[in-house]
Amino acid sequence: MTATPANFDQAELDKFADLAHRWWDPQGPQRALHELNPTRLAYVRSRCALRGAAVLDVGCGAGLLSEALAGEGADVVALDLAPGLIDIAKLHLLESQATRPSLRVDYRLQSVESIAIELPGKFDAITCMEMLEHVPDPASVVRACATLLKPGGRLFVSTLNRTPAAFALAIVGAEYIAGLLPKGTHSYAQFIRPAELAAWLRAAGLQLEDVSGLHYNPLTRRATLGRRTEVNYLACAVKPA
Repeated sequence: MTATPANFDQAELDKFADLAHRWWDPQGPQRALHELNPTRLAYVRSRCALRGAAVLDVGCGAGLLSEALAGEGADVVALDLAPGLIDIAKLHLLESQATRPSLRVDYRLQSVESIAIELPGKFDAITCMEMLEHVPDPASVVRACATLLKPGGRLFVSTLNRTPAAFALAIVGAEYIAGLLPKGTHSYAQFIRPAELAAWLRAAGLQLEDVSGLHYNPLTRRATLGRRTEVNYLACAVKPA
């Protein structure tokens, strides 16, 4: 990896930073993330032994998945570019350590491209959840993640498919009708088709292992994995040994 221009959209950072103070409220504007989190964690855990693993959480927000990974025994480094989110993540970790003193996360206000220069080949697993569709150059993130992985390491991604169903459910339904997400959370043009993600993975030297649909039921408030990928999906790719 070589240094690249900053790969972020300030308006996107500001949008999520405004939610920082209620990020950990399970009934707040990030309620859907709270309800997706157990399924995201289970997907990672099913494909990677987390205890003692070096794990990087890219676009960690205020640390929902980061703390969950640490709770599984992983040695977690977590990145975000919104100072307010990193501040809340650190504060919540301190609160969590009152009852779980072994919980450890190294939160950093840093881009994945810059840490790839600093720590190539460092991590057994990398998670990048609901982040790729919010950056100007998602392929750059994938390349950086490939650099950061050890041989045999795995990259876990969740994002939204660019389909009419995703527009109807993730934007019209979730943001404007059900109010599950704040209005303006997503831009349909930035949704990513699985074939596009697969091409970026191949170009970065990674092998796609799995693509699974991530299905959310707003009535039961639970998420499950399935075969259909028209809206949300999870993907796992491995760096060849």
